[in-house]
Amino acid sequence: MTRKRPRGVWSMGWACIACAASGRTEHVPTADDYPDTIVRRVRIDAGGGLGWKLSAIVTPREKTAPWKVVVVTGAPSWAEYWAPALAALPQDREMIVVDRPGYAGSEPVEYVGDIRVQAKALAPLLKARPGQKVLLVGQSYGAAIASLMAEQNPGKVAALVLLSGYFGESGPTARWLIGLGSRLLKVIPRDLRHAVIEVSGQPAQLDHLRAALSRLRIPVHVIHGDKDDFAPIEIAERLVAQTRARRPIRFERVAGANHFLNDEPVGPLLAALEGCIPVRKPFRLRLPRLPAMSWFGAPQARA
Repeated sequence: MTRKRPRGVWSMGWACIACAASGRTEHVPTADDYPDTIVRRVRIDAGGGLGWKLSAIVTPREKTAPWKVVVVTGAPSWAEYWAPALAALPQDREMIVVDRPGYAGSEPVEYVGDIRVQAKALAPLLKARPGQKVLLVGQSYGAAIASLMAEQNPGKVAALVLLSGYFGESGPTARWLIGLGSRLLKVIPRDLRHAVIEVSGQPAQLDHLRAALSRLRIPVHVIHGDKDDFAPIEIAERLVAQTRARRPIRFERVAGANHFLNDEPVGPLLAALEGCIPVRKPFRLRLPRLPAMSWFGAPQARA
């Protein structure tokens, strides 16, 4: 039986402190809970010629799945919190979740504040096998980065999901945590410090997000809990309303859900993501209808 990972902002913060004290990059290493045939940690090369190594967890598959789900996490960026979702994924789906640059087991050690640089670094995640399509998911702070990735890599992303997206304005919990973290920057662990700096500096970069969304030609889905006190749902609704997208953006309000939709149980989350995968209608050859020939073989009218 797998152990539950810490849930919510407070538990994640404490996990960051515990990991910093022990020298680990994971609160509960995925290998302790799942065999590497179910959830496997891998190292990949960052894009953009940056020379970094990124740490991620994946679902190994013997056969190529028709869809690959790529998840760009929020702040702090810990892929391990998605391990239960990966373990529950059906065999006809693949998933990769990355520790973003500057977090957990990914390089560099320093803070990477520019979301455009992060998008370039994470571009190799979009590589798909022949015949495979990519569903790109940006969670919280990762929503803006995922939007840039989709825009910068035309043809590589079939659909984009903004999950509990954080768009520059904080709810009461986030405001309190950012205020506290800002006063303790010199003493809190690296991952918490980077998260506070990232969230504080995001508003100045939102023009990049809006420009990317306005240029996308793929389906875009926004999934947001209506009890999110970290990234209020009203901010996400306003962003969608103000974005002049090339095609309509679908908004899904999740009743009673908070900011952490990937907390267990993961069934509702996986169902929501599955609902974002475009369904191809079966091709049916329709022959043109022949004109009615009622005169053929009909009895002749008598004079």
